[in-house]
Amino acid sequence: MTEMFRAGDSDKLIVRNPATGETIATVRAYRPAEVAPLIEQAETARLDWAGRTAKERALLLRRWFDLVILRQEDMAQLITAESGKPLAEARGEVTYGAAFIEWFAEEGKRAYGETIPTFAPGKRVMTIRQPVGTCAAITPWNFPVAMITRKVAPALAAGCSIIVKPAEATPLSALFLEELAQEAGIPAAVFRVVPTTDPAAMGSLFCRHPLIRKLSFTGSTRVGKLLMAQAAGQVKRVSMELGGNAPFIVFDDADLDAAVEGVLASKFRNAGQTCVCANRILVQAGVYDDFVRRLSVAVNALPVGDGADPVTKIGPLINSDALDKVVRLVTGAQQAGARMETQAPALPATGHFHAPTVLSGVTQDMEIARSEIFGPVAPVIRFSNEAEGIRLANDTPYGLAAYLYARDVGRIWRAMEALEYGMVAVNDGILSTEVAPFGGIKESGVGREGSRHGLDEYLNIKYCMLGGINR
Repeated sequence: MTEMFRAGDSDKLIVRNPATGETIATVRAYRPAEVAPLIEQAETARLDWAGRTAKERALLLRRWFDLVILRQEDMAQLITAESGKPLAEARGEVTYGAAFIEWFAEEGKRAYGETIPTFAPGKRVMTIRQPVGTCAAITPWNFPVAMITRKVAPALAAGCSIIVKPAEATPLSALFLEELAQEAGIPAAVFRVVPTTDPAAMGSLFCRHPLIRKLSFTGSTRVGKLLMAQAAGQVKRVSMELGGNAPFIVFDDADLDAAVEGVLASKFRNAGQTCVCANRILVQAGVYDDFVRRLSVAVNALPVGDGADPVTKIGPLINSDALDKVVRLVTGAQQAGARMETQAPALPATGHFHAPTVLSGVTQDMEIARSEIFGPVAPVIRFSNEAEGIRLANDTPYGLAAYLYARDVGRIWRAMEALEYGMVAVNDGILSTEVAPFGGIKESGVGREGSRHGLDEYLNIKYCMLGGINR
C-alpha cells in the first residue's frame, strides 16, 4: 500500500480515526471527470475478461481470496483504524468478506442456461446467461470490506467489470482490496476503486453514464431513491440494499438468556451501526420486566473504548453527526416517557462515543421506534399477544431483517410467514452468510446479495430460438 495512499494532482480525501480524531491517511479523491475515462477503460477490458472461461476467472478470484486471508490482520487493523469497530469484529469482517470471494469463485462456474421443450416442430428453444456489462457500486462505511466483496466478487465471477466508490470515511480498506486483487492477477481496469469528496456527483455519473449497465448501492433509503430515479432515465439495472428498522421479537415462551445473547450480537455489534441490527426490541408482557432486567445487566458489562484495545466491545460512532443523532433520539424518547435502564460508563475523552443503553417504556409512536438508530441503544417495547407483536413488527415502511425468539414450533412458523421482511432469523441474532440471499423488501431495497441469487444480479438471460432444424 504505497502510491494508493498518496494524494495525486486531484482532490485529497482525509481519513480520520473516529476513536481519536487523528488523521491516519490522505488519499487521492477522484473527480467525476476523471472517472468517466476509467469507465470507458473498464468497458474495453470487460470484453477480454468475459471472454475468459469461468474457470480462469475462478482461479484468479481464488488467488484474491487467499491473499485477503493471508493479509487478514493488516486489513483488520485498517478497518478498525478507519471505522472504529473493535478489532475482533474487524477480523471477523475480513473472514466474512473474503467468504464472498471464495463462494463466487465457485458459483461463477455454474451460470447455467437451460433447454426448453419446443413449441413447434423444427424449432428449438434455449436460454444462455451472459454478463450484464460494466457495473458500478457505491458502498457504506460500516462494513468497508464485506460490502465491497459481496458486490465485486459476483460481478467479476459473472464476467463483468466494476468500478467502486467507497464511503468517504473508509477508503483504505477498499484500496487495500483493490491492491490485493491486482496482486492476484485481476486486471486493474476490470476492478477499480475511486474514492471521492463529491459522492452525489459520482453517483449521478454512475446513473447517467451509458456504459454503466448496472448500479449496486448499499446505504440509506433516501439516497437509494434518488439514485433509482436518476437510473430510471436509462432504465438502468439496479440493486439496492437500503435502510432497515429490524424488530427483535421475544415471545413469552422464549429462552430469555438466549434472547439476551441474541440482542447483544445483533443490536450492539459495531456499536449498533449495521443495517440489519435489531432496531426495536418487542417483548411480550409476561416476560417483559424479567427480560429488561437481564438485558440491562448484560449491557452494563459491555466495555466502551478504542476498537484497537482488545478489551473493547463497543467502539465509537463513525462521526459527530452520527453521535448527535443518537443523543437526540435517546433524549426525545426520555422526554416522551421512556426510562433509562442502564448506567452510563466513563467514556473516552476523545472520539464519538455513546454509552450502550437500554430504554424501557418505549412505545411505537416514539421517533426512536420509527427511525434507524444506528447506535448502541436498545429501545424495548411491550406487547400483549402474538397478533399484536406481529402487527407492531410490520408497522414500518422498511422490510430488511427481523428476529424472533420462541420455542413453540407453530408460533415460529406463523411468525416467520407473517413478518414482512426479506430475512427472518429465529432464535439467533446473526443471519448474514455468503450462502444465503441477503436483501429486503418494501423500502429496504430490491435485489439480493450472496448465494446463487447474488450471481443472478450480474447476469442477463438471453432467450435463443433455433429454427429450420427439420430442413
